[in-house]
Amino acid sequence: MTTETYTVTGMTCGHCAASVTEGISELEGVETVDVVVETGAVTVTSTAPLDASAVRAAVEEAGYALA
Repeated sequence: MTTETYTVTGMTCGHCAASVTEGISELEGVETVDVVVETGAVTVTSTAPLDASAVRAAVEEAGYALA
């Protein structure tokens, strides 16, 4: 298992967190996604290291950006 924490900008509510969670959860190997809206922290646990560009694309597709 691998755990990585990212900072996502632009999230302001639970709906934002749900959108980011859904997008990242679709990536292969993702087990859990934990979002803290107040800080923008997104902690992802996966079966193997994730490609950073894939995470960035998933976040951007949800309408947000990686810091």
